[in-house]
Amino acid sequence: MVGSAVLGLGLWALLHLRTGAPLCLSQQLKMKGDYVLGGLFPLGEAGETALHSRTQPNSLVCTRFSWNGLLWALAMKMAVEEINNRSDLLPGLRLGYDVFDTCSEPTVTMKPSLMFLAKANSHDIAAYCNYTQYQPRVLAVIGPHSSELALVTGKFFGFFLMPQVSYGASMDLLSTRETFPSFFRTVPSDRVQLVATVELLQQLGWNWVAALGSDDEYGRQGLSIFSGLAAARGICIAHEGLVPLPHADSPWVSKVQELLPQVNQSSIQVVLLFASARAAQAFFSYGISRRLSPKVWVASEAWLTSDLVMGLPGMTEVGTVLGFLQRGAQLPKFSQYVKTHLALAADPAFCASLGEREQGLEEHVVGPRCPQCDDVTLQNVSARLQHHQTFSVYAAVYSVAQGLHNTLRCNASGCPVQDPVKPWQLLQNMYNMTFRVAGLVLRFDSSGNVDMEYDLKLWVWRGPVPELHNVGIFNGSLWPERLKMRWHTPDNQEPVSQCSRQCQEGQVRRVKGFHSCCYDCVDCEAGSYRRNPDDPTCTPCRHDQWSPERSTRCFRRRPRFLTWGEPAVLLLLLLLGLALGLVLAALGLFIRHRDSPLVQASGGALACFGLVCLGLVCLSVLLFPGQPSPARCLVQQPLSHLPLTGCLSTLFLQAAETFVESELPQSWADRLRGCLQGPWAWLAVLLAMLVEAALCAWYLLAFPPEVVTDWRVLPTEALVHCRTRSWVSFGLVHATNAILAFLCFLGTFLVQSQPGRYNRARGLTFAMLAYFIIWVSFVPLLANVQVALRPAMQMGAFLLCTLGILTAFHLPRCYLLLWQPGLNTPEFFLGGAQMPKVGMVVETEEAQGKK
Repeated sequence: MVGSAVLGLGLWALLHLRTGAPLCLSQQLKMKGDYVLGGLFPLGEAGETALHSRTQPNSLVCTRFSWNGLLWALAMKMAVEEINNRSDLLPGLRLGYDVFDTCSEPTVTMKPSLMFLAKANSHDIAAYCNYTQYQPRVLAVIGPHSSELALVTGKFFGFFLMPQVSYGASMDLLSTRETFPSFFRTVPSDRVQLVATVELLQQLGWNWVAALGSDDEYGRQGLSIFSGLAAARGICIAHEGLVPLPHADSPWVSKVQELLPQVNQSSIQVVLLFASARAAQAFFSYGISRRLSPKVWVASEAWLTSDLVMGLPGMTEVGTVLGFLQRGAQLPKFSQYVKTHLALAADPAFCASLGEREQGLEEHVVGPRCPQCDDVTLQNVSARLQHHQTFSVYAAVYSVAQGLHNTLRCNASGCPVQDPVKPWQLLQNMYNMTFRVAGLVLRFDSSGNVDMEYDLKLWVWRGPVPELHNVGIFNGSLWPERLKMRWHTPDNQEPVSQCSRQCQEGQVRRVKGFHSCCYDCVDCEAGSYRRNPDDPTCTPCRHDQWSPERSTRCFRRRPRFLTWGEPAVLLLLLLLGLALGLVLAALGLFIRHRDSPLVQASGGALACFGLVCLGLVCLSVLLFPGQPSPARCLVQQPLSHLPLTGCLSTLFLQAAETFVESELPQSWADRLRGCLQGPWAWLAVLLAMLVEAALCAWYLLAFPPEVVTDWRVLPTEALVHCRTRSWVSFGLVHATNAILAFLCFLGTFLVQSQPGRYNRARGLTFAMLAYFIIWVSFVPLLANVQVALRPAMQMGAFLLCTLGILTAFHLPRCYLLLWQPGLNTPEFFLGGAQMPKVGMVVETEEAQGKK
């Protein structure tokens, strides 16, 4: 029965609305109650002429009508009626409301604000020293919708500590409790919106943007916050400017003309426009007429859903528009509520009764509340029923009701506190308050803000006005849906807005000019790497690490030393095997033929001792390959040089004996020959070895070699080697052997061989020549070769020296023992009759004469 009555009323109202008959919506903007809430809504807009021609403090006429303002006022009305019909929130009490038009102008907003603070049933404000017991007409204020108005009313209401809950003022400055102690809002602060914007730019790779703001508090502070957030996240602002508000007597056209060339730069593909709806409308109106280049426009919430901007001719040509809107709960009953009240407003009987009940004093002061509201049509209103701020208005009313519930200590049976609540008492219970609205739990923080999620909206054109499509969500982190995004670029390619291309792996940025986003890409050199993509310089690797060119990490250095498996070591080991085999073969022959004239002429036991020393020299080279250790470093030089000294000392005795026999008189020769044989010879060998041992001991005590790890000499490895602390002392260790070799060479080089005897001097001369050639070549090679190869150089020098002595001195004797045994006679080796020539080995007197 009731449903059919409402349906009939709706059909009758629809027909009535189409006839154009006036409604009585303006009379429904006030309702009495135990506690009254004031409402500030932009029901109209003042014209530019009225604002600039005002010379007296009289009332302004709001000529243009705002559909959104009316719907927000109806949302407040619906919330109050719902609360009054509930039995759990304020049982036994009724809320009232008193809604006024702000015309979106501070000068218009001040009069209803003064009216709210007047005494109950009066329009006078008294001056008191203490307003603690002062009871104004309203308990709290819902609104205004914009930050510009809230900056004015916030301080005004803050003096009286009257709670003010805005449903649209998002400016971050309003969070300052010292300046705005009674200000709350059911929308997040602009800072949250700008944090989401910066994360959007970063995720899409846009680090070269222009930032514009309206030339008012809202735009200026928004740009300031954005600049700080963008700089912290590596986003560069190529151009920053203020869009002037359109005033009749201001040169705003010339200022906009200055902005357009900067915005139209080809390298800037993304523009943040943090501006009020009026400033955005003026900017786009002029920009479209001057061929504004298509860009990606990141909109602030103030103009993203504004009819002033969305309906501009040519807006389809400006590019892609993105922006964030707070996400609230759905109000499914609101559409039916609006239609029902439009139907009631078209009923003459209802309007007559409403006028009789709700007539008050305010109309004599402020005039009709909203005369344009009586001329609305159902078609125009229905297109705006889903505005995102409708929930914010609805939530603002519920926040005040919850605060009053807490102040009156209400429960299911009623509200125990009967004394009238003052605004400042209500305010104390709204700080850090949690309340529930349409199934959504909200909470005021210490600054009066609520934490709400944002939807990322994209303008999609399918008619004269764009549709808002969800393409992401921000709930502390941004989750964009890039596949749903549609761009203005050819083939729907995602725009690129960067001053410089992204550097590749292993490259860092060398900044050009003043912007960190404009740079050259520089390769990281070997030994350094790029730690983070935004690093301006390459990070050096630690001393125990290495890296190639253009690296993003460092690698641990492997220890490097002369290993047994290296090709050079294997070749030297083959050479060692050859030398040691020859030494052992020669030693075996000498021992077998130890009583032969050849062996006796070569020194007998001393010759065998020399061969044993040569074998020890060969074996000593085995100390050089492998990982160095302190013990190895200490014994390498002594165990190599002492056997070599023993060998050279025996050769020195051979050279001295040859010199004495050939160059000295016979009497002297007979006398000195005894000193060069027998025990005296062994004593000379021992003395030479003792001198060498003393030099080695001094070398080890004064400048002991040490194991060191060189991190820089090799590009990718850590060289572990025995470091020679003093090259002078290292040279002195070679001094004994060098002197013995020099004396050998000096004693045999000019010696004339005796006819009919074996030329012993020639073998010694060539052996010493081999020694000097090897060790003189060793010095520059050791100085210029890589440190890693120095042990191999020393191995090669000792082995070649051994082979040189063997080849020049010992192997010819082995040849005679094996293949010329007929020459192994005392006469040929110890003196006597001439022997016949045998190949190139035997030299007779005639052969010497022929030479």
